[in-house]
Amino acid sequence: MKKLNSLRVLRTALIGMAMTGSLATIARAEIKDYEFQLVDQTVKAGPDKTVTVRLVNKTTGKPVPDAIIIATRLDMAPDGMKEMATKVVPVPGGEPGMYRFKATFGMEGRWQLSLGAKVQGEAGTVENKLVITAQK
Repeated sequence: MKKLNSLRVLRTALIGMAMTGSLATIARAEIKDYEFQLVDQTVKAGPDKTVTVRLVNKTTGKPVPDAIIIATRLDMAPDGMKEMATKVVPVPGGEPGMYRFKATFGMEGRWQLSLGAKVQGEAGTVENKLVITAQK
């Protein structure tokens, strides 16, 4: 009899948690549900150009703030010149979910921005390669 009552109490508690949304916080997205997106596809060639990307949850469409950027690389791999790389410097500030970087685009052409980030509360690393076109 006590076991039956305990099961009823547990079931009632789980139903109550589900109705209040408490269980929704337990469910997590998978790392593949996140992606970086370029805000602008083009940039002027030259020194100290700023590139802005947003990190979004693809299932909700919402921006993801407070990610920790752990890897950056900018090179001309799309134009067959992977060895032509340049330094990428994070720029602080901006809107939540937006991440800005300063770099020198030494020549016109397609540049690949490779990013890696840790999303708080998620296992794994978000990794994307984005192509930016530098124009005169």
